[in-house]
Amino acid sequence: MLKKTNQFVLFFCGFSYLCSMIIEPVAFFHSPLTSKFGIPRQSGLAPELRGTIVLTPEFRQVEAVRGLEGFDYLWLIWEFSANGDRQKLTARPPRLGGNERMGVFATRSPFRPNRMGLSCVRLDRIDYEDKHAPVLHVMGADLMDGTPIYDIKPYVAYADAHPEARCGFVDSNEWQPLEVIIPDSLCSRFSGEELSALRDVLAQDPRPPFHHDPSRVYGMPFGGADVRFVVNGGVLHVTDITE
Repeated sequence: MLKKTNQFVLFFCGFSYLCSMIIEPVAFFHSPLTSKFGIPRQSGLAPELRGTIVLTPEFRQVEAVRGLEGFDYLWLIWEFSANGDRQKLTARPPRLGGNERMGVFATRSPFRPNRMGLSCVRLDRIDYEDKHAPVLHVMGADLMDGTPIYDIKPYVAYADAHPEARCGFVDSNEWQPLEVIIPDSLCSRFSGEELSALRDVLAQDPRPPFHHDPSRVYGMPFGGADVRFVVNGGVLHVTDITE
Protein backbone atom coordinates (compact mmCIF):
# COMPACT_ATOMS: atom_id res chain seq x y z
CA MET A 1 0.00 0.00 0.00
CA LEU A 2 1.35 3.40 -0.98
CA LYS A 3 0.09 6.57 0.60
CA LYS A 4 0.41 10.07 -0.79
CA THR A 5 -1.50 12.84 1.02
CA ASN A 6 -4.56 10.76 1.84
CA GLN A 7 -4.47 8.97 -1.48
CA PHE A 8 -4.13 5.21 -1.55
CA VAL A 9 -3.01 2.89 -4.27
CA LEU A 10 -4.12 -0.64 -3.40
CA PHE A 11 -2.63 -3.55 -5.29
CA PHE A 12 -4.34 -6.92 -5.53
CA CYS A 13 -2.13 -9.60 -7.04
CA GLY A 14 -3.55 -12.74 -8.64
CA PHE A 15 -1.92 -15.57 -10.50
CA SER A 16 -1.93 -13.85 -13.85
CA TYR A 17 -3.15 -10.30 -13.32
CA LEU A 18 -2.42 -7.09 -11.50
CA CYS A 19 -5.10 -4.47 -10.93
CA SER A 20 -5.12 -1.27 -8.95
CA MET A 21 -7.71 0.94 -7.28
CA ILE A 22 -7.17 4.53 -6.22
CA ILE A 23 -9.36 5.83 -3.42
CA GLU A 24 -9.48 9.40 -2.17
CA PRO A 25 -11.43 11.03 0.68
CA VAL A 26 -14.98 12.12 -0.10
CA ALA A 27 -15.18 14.05 3.19
CA PHE A 28 -13.39 14.90 6.43
CA PHE A 29 -14.73 14.50 9.94
CA HIS A 30 -14.68 17.24 12.59
CA SER A 31 -15.05 16.54 16.30
CA PRO A 32 -14.22 17.94 19.77
CA LEU A 33 -11.77 15.03 20.12
CA THR A 34 -8.46 16.11 18.59
CA SER A 35 -6.23 13.20 19.66
CA LYS A 36 -6.45 9.42 19.63
CA PHE A 37 -6.59 9.33 23.43
CA GLY A 38 -10.22 9.49 24.50
CA ILE A 39 -11.82 8.40 21.24
CA PRO A 40 -14.71 5.98 22.03
CA ARG A 41 -13.69 2.44 21.17
CA GLN A 42 -16.89 1.88 19.20
CA SER A 43 -19.45 4.11 17.55
CA GLY A 44 -22.63 4.64 19.55
CA LEU A 45 -20.97 4.33 22.97
CA ALA A 46 -21.03 8.12 23.39
CA PRO A 47 -24.43 8.86 21.79
CA GLU A 48 -24.39 12.58 22.68
CA LEU A 49 -20.99 13.21 21.08
CA ARG A 50 -21.53 15.49 18.09
CA GLY A 51 -19.46 15.75 14.96
CA THR A 52 -19.72 17.08 11.42
CA ILE A 53 -18.90 15.61 8.04
CA VAL A 54 -17.64 18.16 5.51
CA LEU A 55 -17.60 16.89 1.94
CA THR A 56 -14.63 17.56 -0.32
CA PRO A 57 -15.26 20.15 -3.07
CA GLU A 58 -15.89 17.48 -5.72
CA PHE A 59 -18.85 16.11 -3.74
CA ARG A 60 -19.98 19.34 -2.05
CA GLN A 61 -23.24 19.38 -4.00
CA VAL A 62 -26.85 18.92 -2.91
CA GLU A 63 -27.20 16.15 -5.50
CA ALA A 64 -24.66 14.03 -3.63
CA VAL A 65 -26.86 13.79 -0.50
CA ARG A 66 -30.28 13.84 -2.12
CA GLY A 67 -32.55 11.43 -0.20
CA LEU A 68 -30.12 11.03 2.72
CA GLU A 69 -32.33 13.04 5.09
CA GLY A 70 -34.75 10.11 5.12
CA PHE A 71 -32.29 7.87 6.97
CA ASP A 72 -31.55 7.87 10.72
CA TYR A 73 -28.14 6.19 10.59
CA LEU A 74 -25.15 6.17 8.25
CA TRP A 75 -22.23 3.84 7.65
CA LEU A 76 -18.88 5.60 7.39
CA ILE A 77 -15.81 4.01 5.82
CA TRP A 78 -12.72 5.88 6.97
CA GLU A 79 -9.01 5.73 7.72
CA PHE A 80 -7.19 5.36 11.03
CA SER A 81 -5.08 8.26 9.80
CA ALA A 82 -3.24 8.83 13.10
CA ASN A 83 -1.93 5.26 13.25
CA GLY A 84 1.33 4.13 11.75
CA ASP A 85 1.75 1.19 9.40
CA ARG A 86 1.93 -1.28 12.28
CA GLN A 87 0.64 -4.64 11.13
CA LYS A 88 0.13 -7.49 13.57
CA LEU A 89 -1.76 -10.74 13.34
CA THR A 90 -3.18 -10.38 16.85
CA ALA A 91 -4.63 -7.66 19.08
CA ARG A 92 -5.53 -7.29 22.78
CA PRO A 93 -9.23 -6.34 23.07
CA PRO A 94 -10.16 -4.03 25.98
CA ARG A 95 -13.13 -6.32 26.68
CA LEU A 96 -10.60 -8.96 27.71
CA GLY A 97 -8.67 -6.59 29.95
CA GLY A 98 -5.94 -6.00 27.41
CA ASN A 99 -4.12 -9.15 28.51
CA GLU A 100 -5.44 -11.77 26.10
CA ARG A 101 -4.70 -11.82 22.39
CA MET A 102 -7.16 -12.52 19.61
CA GLY A 103 -6.69 -12.61 15.86
CA VAL A 104 -6.82 -9.13 14.35
CA PHE A 105 -9.78 -10.14 12.18
CA ALA A 106 -11.68 -11.25 15.30
CA THR A 107 -11.32 -7.79 16.88
CA ARG A 108 -12.16 -4.14 16.27
CA SER A 109 -8.53 -3.14 16.79
CA PRO A 110 -7.60 0.20 15.17
CA PHE A 111 -4.31 -1.34 13.98
CA ARG A 112 -5.53 -3.06 10.85
CA PRO A 113 -3.74 -4.25 7.72
CA ASN A 114 -5.19 -1.42 5.61
CA ARG A 115 -6.03 1.02 8.44
CA MET A 116 -9.68 1.14 7.36
CA GLY A 117 -12.45 1.84 9.87
CA LEU A 118 -16.19 1.19 9.69
CA SER A 119 -18.64 3.08 11.90
CA CYS A 120 -22.39 3.42 12.20
CA VAL A 121 -23.41 6.94 13.29
CA ARG A 122 -26.70 8.71 13.81
CA LEU A 123 -27.59 11.40 11.27
CA ASP A 124 -28.94 14.37 13.23
CA ARG A 125 -29.46 16.82 10.37
CA ILE A 126 -28.08 18.16 7.11
CA ASP A 127 -27.08 21.82 7.06
CA TYR A 128 -27.73 23.42 3.68
CA GLU A 129 -26.83 26.96 4.83
CA ASP A 130 -23.23 26.44 5.97
CA LYS A 131 -20.51 27.86 3.72
CA HIS A 132 -19.38 24.27 3.13
CA ALA A 133 -22.93 22.98 2.61
CA PRO A 134 -24.21 20.42 2.57
CA VAL A 135 -22.69 19.53 5.97
CA LEU A 136 -23.79 16.35 7.74
CA HIS A 137 -24.27 16.64 11.50
CA VAL A 138 -23.92 13.25 13.18
CA MET A 139 -23.89 11.83 16.71
CA GLY A 140 -22.10 8.96 18.41
CA ALA A 141 -19.09 8.74 16.09
CA ASP A 142 -15.78 7.19 17.14
CA LEU A 143 -13.64 9.26 14.76
CA MET A 144 -10.93 11.76 15.60
CA ASP A 145 -11.05 15.34 14.36
CA GLY A 146 -9.63 15.53 10.84
CA THR A 147 -10.30 11.90 9.94
CA PRO A 148 -10.62 11.28 6.18
CA ILE A 149 -13.82 9.52 5.13
CA TYR A 150 -13.78 7.38 1.99
CA ASP A 151 -17.45 6.51 1.65
CA ILE A 152 -20.85 7.22 3.22
CA LYS A 153 -23.74 4.78 2.96
CA PRO A 154 -27.21 4.74 4.52
CA TYR A 155 -27.93 2.20 7.27
CA VAL A 156 -30.73 -0.13 6.20
CA ALA A 157 -32.24 -2.08 9.09
CA TYR A 158 -33.57 -5.09 7.14
CA ALA A 159 -30.12 -5.88 5.79
CA ASP A 160 -27.78 -4.42 8.41
CA ALA A 161 -29.39 -5.41 11.74
CA HIS A 162 -28.90 -8.91 13.16
CA PRO A 163 -29.96 -8.74 16.84
CA GLU A 164 -29.87 -12.53 17.20
CA ALA A 165 -26.22 -12.81 16.09
CA ARG A 166 -23.54 -14.37 18.29
CA CYS A 167 -20.75 -11.93 19.18
CA GLY A 168 -17.90 -14.19 20.29
CA PHE A 169 -15.95 -13.13 23.36
CA VAL A 170 -18.00 -9.91 23.56
CA ASP A 171 -21.05 -11.91 24.71
CA SER A 172 -19.24 -13.34 27.74
CA ASN A 173 -17.36 -10.19 28.80
CA GLU A 174 -19.78 -7.44 29.73
CA TRP A 175 -18.38 -3.90 29.66
CA GLN A 176 -19.05 -1.79 32.75
CA PRO A 177 -18.93 1.99 32.12
CA LEU A 178 -17.24 4.13 34.76
CA GLU A 179 -19.08 6.48 37.07
CA VAL A 180 -17.94 9.99 36.08
CA ILE A 181 -17.69 12.80 38.63
CA ILE A 182 -17.12 16.36 37.39
CA PRO A 183 -17.04 18.99 40.16
CA ASP A 184 -19.52 21.82 39.71
CA SER A 185 -16.64 24.30 39.75
CA LEU A 186 -15.32 22.81 36.49
CA CYS A 187 -18.61 22.43 34.64
CA SER A 188 -18.87 26.03 33.43
CA ARG A 189 -16.25 25.44 30.70
CA PHE A 190 -18.78 23.47 28.63
CA SER A 191 -22.42 23.74 27.69
CA GLY A 192 -24.87 21.17 29.06
CA GLU A 193 -24.79 19.24 25.78
CA GLU A 194 -20.98 19.25 25.70
CA LEU A 195 -20.83 18.06 29.31
CA SER A 196 -23.16 15.19 28.47
CA ALA A 197 -20.93 14.17 25.55
CA LEU A 198 -17.80 14.47 27.72
CA ARG A 199 -19.37 12.23 30.37
CA ASP A 200 -20.23 9.64 27.70
CA VAL A 201 -16.64 9.63 26.45
CA LEU A 202 -15.06 9.40 29.91
CA ALA A 203 -17.48 6.69 31.05
CA GLN A 204 -15.96 4.37 28.43
CA ASP A 205 -12.58 4.62 30.22
CA PRO A 206 -10.09 6.16 27.76
CA ARG A 207 -7.09 4.60 29.54
CA PRO A 208 -5.18 1.67 28.07
CA PRO A 209 -6.85 -1.43 29.54
CA PHE A 210 -3.73 -2.50 31.46
CA HIS A 211 -3.41 0.82 33.36
CA HIS A 212 -4.76 0.57 36.91
CA ASP A 213 -2.74 3.10 38.94
CA PRO A 214 -5.30 5.18 40.92
CA SER A 215 -2.74 7.96 41.50
CA ARG A 216 -1.92 8.51 37.84
CA VAL A 217 -3.37 11.67 36.31
CA TYR A 218 -4.48 11.37 32.69
CA GLY A 219 -5.23 14.16 30.24
CA MET A 220 -7.14 14.37 26.99
CA PRO A 221 -8.18 17.23 24.71
CA PHE A 222 -11.89 17.87 24.36
CA GLY A 223 -13.52 20.85 22.70
CA GLY A 224 -10.39 23.00 22.89
CA ALA A 225 -9.73 22.26 26.57
CA ASP A 226 -7.44 19.86 28.41
CA VAL A 227 -9.42 17.52 30.67
CA ARG A 228 -7.47 15.95 33.55
CA PHE A 229 -8.75 12.96 35.49
CA VAL A 230 -7.91 10.02 37.75
CA VAL A 231 -9.59 6.63 37.98
CA ASN A 232 -10.01 4.62 41.15
CA GLY A 233 -11.93 1.39 40.85
CA GLY A 234 -15.08 2.09 38.88
CA VAL A 235 -15.07 5.86 39.44
CA LEU A 236 -13.46 8.48 37.21
CA HIS A 237 -12.95 11.86 38.88
CA VAL A 238 -12.18 14.93 36.75
CA THR A 239 -9.53 16.94 38.59
CA ASP A 240 -9.06 19.90 36.27
CA ILE A 241 -10.17 21.44 32.99
CA THR A 242 -7.82 24.02 31.48
CA GLU A 243 -7.59 25.94 28.23
